[in-house]
Amino acid sequence: MKLFFLGVLGLILGLIGGGAIAVGVGSICVEVFEVSKFEGGAGMMVFFIFMPVGAIIGAPLGAWLLVHLGKRGINTTPVQ
Repeated sequence: MKLFFLGVLGLILGLIGGGAIAVGVGSICVEVFEVSKFEGGAGMMVFFIFMPVGAIIGAPLGAWLLVHLGKRGINTTPVQ
């Protein structure tokens, strides 16, 4: 049950983190490739192309990472 909840938490965090990273990368690409900002074209490109792709990639990676760390049984007890 612990691994299930870690997977769900990783999925949510990966979704948010992947989307946020993709927005940053998309903003850089807009500047590098000089995408037109006319009528919000650059913003639509970032939020309708980069953000969903980043979220789709980040969600399973986040879930896998937290489940993998949960299986390893990281010891979180303080050292005495």
